[in-house]
Amino acid sequence: MDILTSVLEMKEWSRDKRAQGRAIGFVPTMGYLHEGHLSLIRRCRAENDGVVVSLFVNPTQFGPGEDLDRYPRDLAADSCKCTDLGSDVLFTPNGPEMYGPNYYTFVEVERLSGVLCGASRPGHFRGVATVVLKLFNIVSPTRAYFGAKDYQQLQVIQTMVRDLDLDVRIVSCETVREPDGLAMSSRNVYLAPAERAQAVCLYQALRAAERLFQNGENRADEYLRVMRDRITDEPDARPDYISLVNPDTLEDLREVGDRALAVLAVRFGKTRLIDNMLFENGKN
Repeated sequence: MDILTSVLEMKEWSRDKRAQGRAIGFVPTMGYLHEGHLSLIRRCRAENDGVVVSLFVNPTQFGPGEDLDRYPRDLAADSCKCTDLGSDVLFTPNGPEMYGPNYYTFVEVERLSGVLCGASRPGHFRGVATVVLKLFNIVSPTRAYFGAKDYQQLQVIQTMVRDLDLDVRIVSCETVREPDGLAMSSRNVYLAPAERAQAVCLYQALRAAERLFQNGENRADEYLRVMRDRITDEPDARPDYISLVNPDTLEDLREVGDRALAVLAVRFGKTRLIDNMLFENGKN
């Protein structure tokens, strides 16, 4: 596996592979890889001729007081995992390589970026859209793989790809969970033991909402009540938002029809966790 650190090197590698007619699969990450990331890499490896994994903790998607400086990092372990899974390239640029001294250009996907996590973290999705577009331009992937746990991020990226006519296929992959249901996240390492035990309430709240959907409940308020009751039952849980939304527009629902998305963001101490579950008739 090649470890590349410069934009020019990465572009040259991709240009050579595309000239050979090879499909390039791409998994963008911020590192500290867990099984959720590894599942993306495995699928990418199965569906493409070449596999590129990026590792870049993107400063433009962190707000003041967030965990940019303490975000977990382990390049050596990440490199071993990528090698074991047959990745061809690990792209690890630093901040100055990605954002020069006179960087002024940003990408913003309106409407989808201002709700849910966007309301709680102003500017977050501007940073996400900007870095993902830059990475797409550098790597020139045929397909790019993202986990459905970050559902709003996925919607923002898919909309950007559509609106800007980007020549890449976005592949959504299912959320990977711990045995007790907690969605895998690099930030789970922040949780104290008591907080980790309580954090499973996110998944349990989503499952409670899923049962309502299966039973034909159409009152959105009832979904919100059930989820809120389960989460606030935990002493350290501080909800950021508990919502039931249209899966396409992310707008709040009043009544539930054939499709709905339950989305949660909850803090335990200094750790903010997100999760979601999509409900569709015939699929739940």
